[in-house]
Amino acid sequence: MEDHMDDDLVRALATDLYGTFPRVVERMGRRLYWGLRRMSGDHHEAEDLTQETLIRAYQALCGYQHDRICELKLEPWLWTIALNLGRNHLRSKSRRPTLVKLTEPQGVEDPEMVDGAAWDRRLNALPPTQRTAVVLRHVVGLGIDEIAEATGRPVGTVKTDIHRGLGRLRTIMEAETYDARA
Repeated sequence: MEDHMDDDLVRALATDLYGTFPRVVERMGRRLYWGLRRMSGDHHEAEDLTQETLIRAYQALCGYQHDRICELKLEPWLWTIALNLGRNHLRSKSRRPTLVKLTEPQGVEDPEMVDGAAWDRRLNALPPTQRTAVVLRHVVGLGIDEIAEATGRPVGTVKTDIHRGLGRLRTIMEAETYDARA
């Protein structure tokens, strides 16, 4: 059913880009945001990257011919843009000085924020390729083939990245449980 909706959306984009693109934003914006949020660990970066992904996608589609748009696999194509922007962002961020807060953080009272922070910490402990594969599979919900297309990695490598990433997450969570008991 998802594929049918994607096909209909792509055909609509090919005939009326301006009128249909808001549906793409509505359908994909939250998925992009939450995937990028889990990969970056930062709300503001994820918002910026999501907006930039959608802007770049729209600009690219404006230059595409009807047939090229009709051949798109929309979600993997958007994730390719998002991942490239994320890599470029990290590269430029690593060249800038890091600001350090001088105040001690106050206790977080919202349990969802604590859990979100815990997941950010856990996911950031994974190597980037494993983090990307796990987030795209288990947070965003992409299929293995779609992840392979979005990341430019072979299907077998994507499967390995997911398997190893989940294994590391399991180990991290077991260590947290052990530490909490001690």
